[in-house]
Amino acid sequence: MIDIKEYIRTVVDHPMPGIQFRDISGLIENPEAFNQTLLDLTTIAKTFGASKIIGIDSRGFVFGSPLARDLDIPFIMARKPGKLPGDVYKKDYELEYGTASLEIQTITDIKPSDVVVIVDDLIATGGTAIACADIVHENFNVIKNNILVLAVIDLPDLGGFNKIHDHGYHTSALIEFEGE
Repeated sequence: MIDIKEYIRTVVDHPMPGIQFRDISGLIENPEAFNQTLLDLTTIAKTFGASKIIGIDSRGFVFGSPLARDLDIPFIMARKPGKLPGDVYKKDYELEYGTASLEIQTITDIKPSDVVVIVDDLIATGGTAIACADIVHENFNVIKNNILVLAVIDLPDLGGFNKIHDHGYHTSALIEFEGE
């Protein structure tokens, strides 16, 4: 079995001083490591009973769309403002180094009975994932217990998973990196 952590490098002071950026480029460039990552994520999503996969712009698309294909379920994009046509549900949130917004199209076929897995590469402070989960819960009426935030990497020192749990959502990650 591959240790996927070996394929993720840390870039210090990116995108600003004090941030340790976890770069997944090496992971997705190595077919064996990338495939192992996708298999592990698919197993978790399948075990949770996913009926919809949402990928968070943009690295969540890299991992989420193959999961949806493997599980033969719909893939939905959660995007940055202005990227989706038509009417959207929008949620503002705070990042560890600023503020942002996330949008999902109002025509998206998410039903209250769906089991939704939200996929991203990394959870830091949790703001992006919470915003996405809140859009699904508040606008599509999916109960919180049927929403899982699934990431390749958790940064536990930044407390994102704790915040996501405090909002009532489930979490899972393949690996952790200590430090901010």
